[in-house]
Formats: sequence, structure tokens, C-alpha cells
Amino acid sequence: MNKKQLEAHKTRLIEKLGVQIEKEHQLAPVAARIFATLIMIGKKGCTFDQLVTDLKAGKSTVSTHLEHLQATNRIEYYTKAGDRKRYFIVKPDLMVNYIDEMTAKWEAQKCIHQEVLEYKTEMNKLNSEENFDLEFQKSLLTFLDEATTAVNKLKQKITNS
Repeated sequence: MNKKQLEAHKTRLIEKLGVQIEKEHQLAPVAARIFATLIMIGKKGCTFDQLVTDLKAGKSTVSTHLEHLQATNRIEYYTKAGDRKRYFIVKPDLMVNYIDEMTAKWEAQKCIHQEVLEYKTEMNKLNSEENFDLEFQKSLLTFLDEATTAVNKLKQKITNS
């Protein structure tokens, strides 16, 4: 792909990611596109003027949504010596916090499903005519263990970089 094609691809990805973020995090469309843009740009950051130009949005709209994204701890900015511009980036610990929330939910689910498995196992011992199928519970517990392990590996990579 040449540079023009890559830029067009980036624009499509920002829109696609923006739609997903908009739905998943209940953000306004422009806020979601700002967030998607910052994800795509990475650590180098993006200035206010770049966001206005790239998203073809009004200055007041971009400003309002930048303030909201900062207030909700999704993004932050840094400055460069001798440069008056602010460079907005996704807050570095955002993904780590998200992983922590997700794994906490999974741990709670694992505890409940472990109890369900134990109950069904005991019921199977008492009732030999009609036994519970234990495979779903076992498979779910295996999945939650493996998913938690994989996501925690990702967390380690994030925190070590």
C-alpha cells in the first residue's frame, strides 16, 4: 500500500473503531472518533488542530469532547518544550484498569460457577437416574481460567513497556 492508501485505510479504521467505541462505552459520536483517532495515532499524540482537521468537526465540539474524555480519565495530554501545543493521548493506565475490571468480573463468575459445579456433582452422586451434564460448567471454568491468564499476560506486557 502507498501512503495515500494507508491514510484512507486509517480513516476507515477510525470510523469503524469509533462506531464500536460509541456503542460499547456510550460515547457521543465525535468523542468516540476522537478516542479512536488517539488509539490509532498512539504515543506520539494528536493536537487539537489535527483533531479538528482530521475529524472535520467544529472547534467547540472537539473541545467539549476532549474535556469530557479527560474528565472521565480516558485521555490526557503532554506538552513539548518550546511548543505551546497540547498532544492528546490515550491514558496509559486505561487498558490496565479495564483489564483489572474485566478479570474481577471473571473471578466472581468463576466462584459462582465452581459452586454450581460442586452442587451438580453432589446431586449426581445422590440421583443415579437423571444426572446433570457437568461439561458446560467445566468448560466455562476452563475458559475463564484461560482467558484470565491470557489477559493478565497482556497486562504484564503493557505495564512493562
